[in-house]
Order: sequence, then C-alpha cells, then structure tokens
Amino acid sequence: MVRMEPESLHLRKARDGDPVAFTALIRLYDEQLRAYAYRILGDRTAMDDALQNAYLNAFRAIRRFRGDASFKNWMFRIVHNACIDLIRRRRDDVELFETAAVMSDPAGDGIARLDLAAAFAQMTTEHRAVLALVDVEGLDYAAAADVLAVPVGTVRSRLNRARAAMRKELGGEEG
Repeated sequence: MVRMEPESLHLRKARDGDPVAFTALIRLYDEQLRAYAYRILGDRTAMDDALQNAYLNAFRAIRRFRGDASFKNWMFRIVHNACIDLIRRRRDDVELFETAAVMSDPAGDGIARLDLAAAFAQMTTEHRAVLALVDVEGLDYAAAADVLAVPVGTVRSRLNRARAAMRKELGGEEG
C-alpha cells in the first residue's frame, strides 16, 4: 500500500469539499503566509484582513486547483493577490503605507532591525514582494515568478533592483 503524504491526503479531501482537510492544509503554511502578508502590508490588521480574504478565496477555488504549481506556491499567489487588492482598496490610507514592515532578524540588534524595517517599508510593493518571496521565504525564481504572475526575468530584475535599493537605503552603497 502506498502511504500518502499529509499534504496530498488533505488536498484530496479538501478538493472533495472537506473543510477540516482544507483547514489542515492551511495550517501547514499559515505561519509562512502570515509572515509574507505582514511583510507586504506592514500592518497586522491589514494582514489579518488579507489572509481572511485569501483563505476564503482558496477554499472556494480548491476544487479547481489543478496542481500545476505546488499547493504552497498556489497559496502564496492567492495571498499575494489578496494583499495587492487590499492595498488598492486602501490606497488613500496613509497609515498602511507608513507602517514599517519588520523582517525577521533574530540575530540582529534592535537598531539594525529598525533600519532594515524602515528600508523595507520604503520599497515599492513589487520590490517588497520579490524580496520576501526569494530572500526571506526561500522560493526559487520560477516559484516566485509563478506567485507574482510575471516572467522569471522580471523576478531577476526586480530582485536585483530591490537588493540594490536595500543596500543604498542601509548605507552600503551609493546610488
């Protein structure tokens, strides 16, 4: 008998409409998805709103999930889209854009983390997204391209510009 991995077992059941299996799938990646949404939005309330919308949208669409990408990457794309939708809806909400996005840096001191968060918050949404997906979450360029719905070359160029902007903002290189 072939033993099914927990994700594939939950995925099969979730596609059949089992909400408990869907919840189990979400729990596998919830921490990473929360961190990603927070890095994009920089606000816990906005993060919760985006995730609520993303998880509801994913539950509604799970029967159509074809498996062309991994479930994890599929969820990152849905969360990314929910974050972008929220930003568009709150475009006039200055507080959302002024809130610093804190990147995880357990070895760093408080001042370095604040500098990093401030630099991250100054970036465009596209640059924050690509840095968070590749440098923080560890997705490869192809997976990040799939999440962002852009070509791999666009991921490479955005990542290059984002890293250069981060270095400049942190005083590591002059523009």
